[in-house]
Amino acid sequence: MKILLMGNPNVGKSVIFSRLTGAHVISSNYPGTTVTFTKGNIWIDEERHEIIDVPGTYTLKPTSKAEKVAVEMLKEGDLIINVIDATNLERSLYLTTQLMETGFPIIIALNMWDDVKHKGIKIEVEKLKEFFKCPVIPTVAVTSQGIKDLVSATALCLKDLSKSPTPELSDEERWAHIGQIIRNVQQISHRHHTALERLCDITIKPLTGIPFAFIVIGLSFIFIRFLGEGLINYILHPAFERYYVPFIVRLVNLGFPSGIIHNILLGESANFVESMGLLTTGIYVPVVMVLPYVFSFYLILSFLEDLGYLPRFAVLMDTIMHRIGLHGFAVISIILGLGCNVPGALSTRILETRREKFIAGTLLGVSVPCMAQTAMIISLIGPYGNRYIFLIYAIIFAWGIFMGLLLDRILKGGSPEIFIEIPSYHIPHMATLFKKLWMRIKGFLDEAVPLVLLGVLIINILHFIGLLDVISRLATPALRHILGLPKDVVSAMIIGFLRKDVAIGLLKPLDLSLKQLIIACTVLTIYFPCLATFFVLLKELGLKDMVKSACLMIASALIVGFMLNLAL
Repeated sequence: MKILLMGNPNVGKSVIFSRLTGAHVISSNYPGTTVTFTKGNIWIDEERHEIIDVPGTYTLKPTSKAEKVAVEMLKEGDLIINVIDATNLERSLYLTTQLMETGFPIIIALNMWDDVKHKGIKIEVEKLKEFFKCPVIPTVAVTSQGIKDLVSATALCLKDLSKSPTPELSDEERWAHIGQIIRNVQQISHRHHTALERLCDITIKPLTGIPFAFIVIGLSFIFIRFLGEGLINYILHPAFERYYVPFIVRLVNLGFPSGIIHNILLGESANFVESMGLLTTGIYVPVVMVLPYVFSFYLILSFLEDLGYLPRFAVLMDTIMHRIGLHGFAVISIILGLGCNVPGALSTRILETRREKFIAGTLLGVSVPCMAQTAMIISLIGPYGNRYIFLIYAIIFAWGIFMGLLLDRILKGGSPEIFIEIPSYHIPHMATLFKKLWMRIKGFLDEAVPLVLLGVLIINILHFIGLLDVISRLATPALRHILGLPKDVVSAMIIGFLRKDVAIGLLKPLDLSLKQLIIACTVLTIYFPCLATFFVLLKELGLKDMVKSACLMIASALIVGFMLNLAL
C-alpha cells in the first residue's frame, strides 16, 4: 500500500516522515521533472507499506511544478495522512476540504500541537473529527508526541480503504464551510509573545533584519571555516597520511612496481596535491581538502532551512534583487549555489520568466563560487592573510552586481513581485537535519570524486602525449599579456571545465606569486561553470541562451582578469 504525506509547505511533513520511516529512505526526482520527493517504508502489523513525503502544496489546483507533481502523486496513493499546522488551522483546511472531495481515506495530523498552547489557541479535536468524519491526531513531530497514535490510526484505516468522496464545493462555499468549522472548533485567547516570535519580528523588519542577516552570514562563514579547518587539520589529513597512503602505496607497488601506470596511480611527487596521481591527488582533493567545508556549509544551511530563516532572508533581499532583474526568492538559488552550483542551477526553475532564469543562471556562473571552490581559495590564499580572500570575493560579487544591473537594462521585461509564505521559527529536529545533511554529502561525493579522478586522468594523458605543452604554447600569449599568468595555468583552465575547485587546487604546485594567485582564482571562479552545472543550465536555459550566457562568462573573466593585472 502507498501512504501519502500531504500538506502545505512548512507544516512539519518531513519530520513526521522521518519519525515514521527511520533512516532508510530514498530521495529522487519525479519522472520527467527535477521536483524531488522522498519515500521510505513503514511496518504496520508485520506488513510493509510505502510512505511518500509529497511536495508541499496549498491546493489541488496547481500553480507551480511542485504542486503539479503533488496532484499527480495523489493518483498513486491508497491512504492520505494530511499534515496540518495546528497554529494556522484556517489556511490548512483549504487543502483538507479538497482532499476530502477526492474520496481517499484520510487521517489528519494536527502537527505543532505544543505551539497551539503557547499561542493561546484552543482546538476541540473531537468536534473536528465530527466535521470531517476521519481520525484527527494531535502531534508534535520534533518530540514524537502523537506518532504512536498516528501509526495506530493508520493501521485501522488500512483495513478499510473504501472511497467516500464529499460533494465538491466552489471557492466561496469552501471558505464559508471552513469559517463554520473554525467558529465551532477553535478559540483564541490573549497571551504574551515567545522569544522565537520576538526573533521573528526582529528578523523580518528591514531596519533590524538586514543587519541581522549580515551577522548570520558572517557567523555562518566563520563557523564553516573554523569547523572545516578543524576537520582537515585534526582528523582527515592525519588519517589520510597515517592509514590511507601507506596502504595504497604498498597495494600499487605490488601490482605496478614502476612505469606509466604506477605514475598515473600515485604520481611523481610525495606531496598529495602536487603528485597528480589518481589515488593520491584524486582522493585527497575532494575528500580531505573540500569535503570538510562542504560538510560545514550544508550543516549550517540545513539548520537555517529547518529553523525557517531562509524565507525571511528572501523577503529582506527582494528590493535589492529587483535592482538586478530578479525577485527576492532568487536569493535561495544563490545560497544553494554557495554550497554547490548544481542545486543552485536547478532551483532557477522556480523563477517565473525566461528573463529571470537567464539572469540568475549567468550570475550563478560569474559570481557564486561553490563551497568546494571556496575551500580551495581559502587553502591557497589563506596563508597570505584573510584580506586577500576578502578581496577576491569582493571583486566577484561586485562584478556580479554590475552584470545584474547591465542585464536588467539590456533585457526586455521586468521582475514579478515576490509571493512567499513566511513560516514561524521552529527548533530544528536533529535526526531530520542530519538525514538531509547525509543525503547532500552523499550527492556531493557521488558527483565530485568521479569528476576529480577524470580530471586528473585527463591531465596525465595530455601530459604523456605532449598535447598539454602544445595547448600551453598556443595559450601563452593571451595568458601572459592579458592576465599576466604563466603557461602552466592552462592545465588548470582545462580542468576548470570539469570541476573548478580542482582547477584552483592545481594552482598550488605552480609556484605562482600572490598577484598571480589572486588573478587566477578570480578568473577560474568567473570564467565558466563546471561540467555538471553547465548541463543543468543547458537544460534550463536552452542551447541558444546557454551559448549567450557562456560568452558573457568568458568575456567577464577576461575583462576582470585584465583589469586586475593592470591594477595589481
